[in-house]
Amino acid sequence: MTDFSRLPARREDGAIHVVVETTRGMSVKLKYEPKLGAFAFSRSLKPGLHYPHDWGFVPGTLGADGDPLDAMILYDVTGFPGLVVPCRAVAVLEVEQEEQGERFRNDRVLFAPANAPEPALGATEKRDLERFFCAAVAGTEKVLHVLGWRDADAAAAEVERSCQRFRKKAAE
Repeated sequence: MTDFSRLPARREDGAIHVVVETTRGMSVKLKYEPKLGAFAFSRSLKPGLHYPHDWGFVPGTLGADGDPLDAMILYDVTGFPGLVVPCRAVAVLEVEQEEQGERFRNDRVLFAPANAPEPALGATEKRDLERFFCAAVAGTEKVLHVLGWRDADAAAAEVERSCQRFRKKAAE
């Protein structure tokens, strides 16, 4: 199996790679485990909750929480775990995550396939995504605090900061 953690963050044309871990419609969270070279069961979501879009990560990045940058692809199809989708950043949901008495940033960056039309991301869609992300951690030791939304430029800047964190850690 491909070591998805070793893929570059971007294609030569600048499109951002997003690796799908959990597909749209799933009620369980899968997580890529580099040591296993496989996608492993992480946890179930609460009954009735499912992923509204494909969920995964940007390889070659390191988010503020120490994991690869979280990514949700806003499109109306369902991929499969391990699918690499060339994307563009469209928005970022800024959140603080509370876990074991600590609070830290763990933003969710939203993407669209590079060759797809601009996704609908109005007030209703944003509210639904906020509710999903908060509900998705229910029953865990995590609590999310929504700070707000930022645009495509802020999302692209977060990808670049996460690439820089990854390069810095790799150089250590």
